[in-house]
Amino acid sequence: MYTKRIIPCLDINNGRVVKGVNFVDLRDAGDPVEVAKAYDKAGADEVVFLDITASSDHRKTVTELVEKVASQLFIPFTVGGGIRTVDDFRAILREGADKISINTSAIENPSLISEAAIKFGSQCVTVAIDAKKFPDGSYHIYKNGGRVDCGIDAIEWARKVESLGAGEILLTSMDCDGTKAGFELELTKLVAENVKIPVIASGGAGKKEDFLDVFKISNADAALAASLFHYKELEIRGLKEYLRENDVPVRL
Repeated sequence: MYTKRIIPCLDINNGRVVKGVNFVDLRDAGDPVEVAKAYDKAGADEVVFLDITASSDHRKTVTELVEKVASQLFIPFTVGGGIRTVDDFRAILREGADKISINTSAIENPSLISEAAIKFGSQCVTVAIDAKKFPDGSYHIYKNGGRVDCGIDAIEWARKVESLGAGEILLTSMDCDGTKAGFELELTKLVAENVKIPVIASGGAGKKEDFLDVFKISNADAALAASLFHYKELEIRGLKEYLRENDVPVRL
């Protein structure tokens, strides 16, 4: 049985780690290099680095910062934000990233998924899906850091990105983001049931029981959190011990 992964996320804005609620009201959470180094030592399975304003500001990810963070990590490192071309993939991978996360560029140019998968392998291509629930029960995907409703069904989009060669989906519930009220189990379960590639659940973690629920109920392959770890409300080691005690396979 595959072990379930615990992944801290570094949302980057102006060279600093930040965290908000429902994608707004950002507050500072530290220096990316030092934060990443601490998570490596704390037992994180991976680290995700998202330059959250690169797409909306129409600029590229800050490669110098990626290189500095990568130099402190001995675990898989995923980078996203402002990556629009295969050459952008190459540049970020060259700086030390193991995987690239794309969202807005994948929506605007779906062929980028297959082009990158062919060039670098599906294992390097993570498609981030930011989704919000509508009154009719459907979920729409958003681009530009949650600013633009694309009018596309999240489940259909998840199936499509898998068919194009994505190796993994980073699924964020915009409704739950930063609320600490628990992961969006229904959305995560729907996506996990409709694709065969790994699904990372993101948005809403508030306590260790939320991680147990997302693994047991929605069958996510990994769970991502930010403020909960940044502000030391939950330690990764203690969380993993709790999960193992409750029959969730994790790497200690």
